[in-house]
Amino acid sequence: MKKLIAIALALVMVLGLVACGGNTNETTAPANADATGTQTDGGSKPASDLKVSTFWYEESDVYLSSVRNALNKELDALGVTHDDQFAANDQAKQLDQIRTAIAGGSNLLVVNVVTSGAPDTAKDILDAAGDIPVIFFNRAIGTDGADVPVLTEAKNAAFIGTDAPEAGHMQGKMVGEYVKENFDKVDLNKDGKISYAMMKGDEANIEAIYRTQYGVEDADKVLTEDGKPALEYFDAKNTDKYQVDQGGAWSATAAKEYMDTNFVTYNEAAGNMIELVICNNDGMAEGVVASLQEKGYNKEGAHTVPVFGVDATDNAKALIAEGAMTGTVKQDAEGMAAAIAQTVSAISGGKTAPEALATLSDDRFSIASDCAAKLYIAYAPYTGE
Repeated sequence: MKKLIAIALALVMVLGLVACGGNTNETTAPANADATGTQTDGGSKPASDLKVSTFWYEESDVYLSSVRNALNKELDALGVTHDDQFAANDQAKQLDQIRTAIAGGSNLLVVNVVTSGAPDTAKDILDAAGDIPVIFFNRAIGTDGADVPVLTEAKNAAFIGTDAPEAGHMQGKMVGEYVKENFDKVDLNKDGKISYAMMKGDEANIEAIYRTQYGVEDADKVLTEDGKPALEYFDAKNTDKYQVDQGGAWSATAAKEYMDTNFVTYNEAAGNMIELVICNNDGMAEGVVASLQEKGYNKEGAHTVPVFGVDATDNAKALIAEGAMTGTVKQDAEGMAAAIAQTVSAISGGKTAPEALATLSDDRFSIASDCAAKLYIAYAPYTGE
């Protein structure tokens, strides 16, 4: 009889465990896994005790999809329970998601803010987090050093991203060098000037601001030092000298719609064709290429309008390989995912978020000169060579 009771109790326990785990969308850590995924019976807080919630400004961003895929694999390997939440480009919604996650037991927040470059938004998130560590990533939380007091006053917050001006400088030099070496070929209407269009991803995003500025300024510097004229924006009436994705989504759709509209007035037959396009990201570059190809350009045997982007997504690399796109700047998705995961691992071992950054050792990573709580992932030019 005692045996029968023991067996019945065991069955109840097994069924109870199955019922508890049956309706979750989270990726759950294996029991007793340490920060490297190794089984452990004690010592520092195991990774399995962490519940990591990652908040994304938007779900369809191509570059961030690559980061997400890589990061989830990294967190799985660490043995961390984690989930992804998407704000649909709505900052109020994201803040509500953060509060709900905290109430649900999340004890480490990884945040891709919706409103980039806004210290007050970051403060709201940190106030909601309290003592919970927060890793901001990819989208800057302040401009011109305004993020430094936000991070240092929080004591348990860090930022992992890129040095915003670097991509713009790199892209600008790439554009300038290409146009310098291929000036006559790029000058489709043979007027001795290069007419360009600029696709800006988001009006207020610090990355977009610097890419828009330096993508042209640095190209102009290369050209004028070589005795060639600076680039000329195709629409003299547009004093901003860019076309912005009004939805802030850096989308291929927005860029294609702009180019389709541009073609109505600015085309080869009218003698005022856009001869070069600079884009803040590869998604917008893809949209530009699609529009050009519909008009017969950027195909084998046809004239190619140089198109430059940022990110080095797989689609952009494929377009470069086939000659439909000219160049891009690699924003290392795998590197960003690795940096976030290694920071999570160090926090699991008892480090604060800033202390965790100091433990990372990788040639791709560097601590910002103005703040020990900021880590930068290096950019690299990519032309397929």
